[in-house]
Amino acid sequence: MDDRFNTAAGWVLFSGIVALGLSSVSAKYFQADKPHRPHEMGYPIEGVAEEGAAEAGPSLAELLATGDVAAGEKAAQGRCGTCHTFDQGGGVKQGPNLWATVGEPIGKGKAGYAFSSALSGHGGNWTYENLDEWLKSPKAFAPGTKMSFAGLSNGQDRANIILYLKQQGGGPELPKPEAAAPADDAAAAAEGAAAGDPTATAGPAEKPGPEAAGAVAAPAADGPANTNKGDR
Repeated sequence: MDDRFNTAAGWVLFSGIVALGLSSVSAKYFQADKPHRPHEMGYPIEGVAEEGAAEAGPSLAELLATGDVAAGEKAAQGRCGTCHTFDQGGGVKQGPNLWATVGEPIGKGKAGYAFSSALSGHGGNWTYENLDEWLKSPKAFAPGTKMSFAGLSNGQDRANIILYLKQQGGGPELPKPEAAAPADDAAAAAEGAAAGDPTATAGPAEKPGPEAAGAVAAPAADGPANTNKGDR
C-alpha cells in the first residue's frame, strides 16, 4: 500500500515540475512580459502614426504660394536673428549674413565667413527645395555642419522664412503648384480605365449639340471652343 502511495505521489510531483518548466519556457518564447504593438491596429489611436506612413500635407510649391512674408520675417528675426543678419551689407555674427542667399551656391559667397566642410563641400545651390530641407533639419541635410539649430518641423513656417529670404536680395522664380484635375475629368478617366479602354483620358465630356435625334454630329473643329482652361 505504501509503495503505491509513494509511486502516485512521485508522479504527481513529477507532473508539477514538468508543468512549471513548460510554463517558464512558453513565457520566454512568447515574451508575455514584453507586450508589443500588433501588426494591424484594431482601431486608430490619435497621435499614433502608422509605420511607413508618408508625410501628408501641401507641397512646398503650395506652401510658398500661400505663404506670408511678414510672418516669415518675424520667424526669421526671432529664431535666426541671434546668429544672422539679413540686410544688405549686414555683418557676420555667429553665422553669415543671409542677404541674397536664395539661389546662390551652398557654402560659398559669404564674405568674412568660413563655412564648415559639410557645407562648402556639399555642392549645388540654395534652391527652394534645398532651403526647405536645410530649415527642416540642418544636421540631416549636411551632417557635420556647425549649425546648432535643431530645425523647423512646420512646413508653413519654413515656407514663410524662405519667402522672406527671397525678399532679401531676390532669387529664382517660385515653383508653381500643380493644378489639380477637375473631379469630373478624373472620374471619367477612372471609369475608362476600369472598362479597359487604354485611350481614356481626363478630358471634359462633350455635350450633345442642338441637332435633332439621329443626326450626324459635326466635326470637333466646328464645335464650341473648350472653356476648360488650365489656369485657375
